[in-house]
Amino acid sequence: MIFSFKKNHRFEGGGLILFHNVEEAIRAEKVLKSGNYETKLVAPPPELRKGCDLALEINIVEMAGVERLLHLKETSFVEILPVKGAGELLNVVKIKDFDDACMVKAGNMKLTFDKKTGVILNISGGGCPDIPFLHISMLDKKLSDVERPKDKGYTLCALMLDRAFTESLEIWQKGTK
Repeated sequence: MIFSFKKNHRFEGGGLILFHNVEEAIRAEKVLKSGNYETKLVAPPPELRKGCDLALEINIVEMAGVERLLHLKETSFVEILPVKGAGELLNVVKIKDFDDACMVKAGNMKLTFDKKTGVILNISGGGCPDIPFLHISMLDKKLSDVERPKDKGYTLCALMLDRAFTESLEIWQKGTK
């Protein structure tokens, strides 16, 4: 049995898990969060990249437990390094307000929703293979009625769509109060 304890202190970081591809990084984040480990998706420094533009920052003091859980759950990773200063995943979100709609852009993904009803009007951008599926599963539904894109997708495009989605949901919920 693996034991992990939720810390009452702020996230310290100091460790970086490297991956061969985005799907592995997103899966590892889900596995570690289910084990109550604090993680943060980040962009690894170019000199440390092993084929993937995503890495997971972890509390380095939890390295042994993190590694054990990833192996137990058969989650692939390249290596865990003690480092400081990994750059955060690009957090550029742009919002375009139209009369009755709002478009939120994160990375190369755009999500447009009706400001009154919260219905998703359009999703565009990206060239990743999971985007058509996410588009079909979210279009013409209320923001509050769909699953988060990062829970259904597995690519960097899905992750960016998730950022646009969470921002859209927050904007819509604030506007309905």
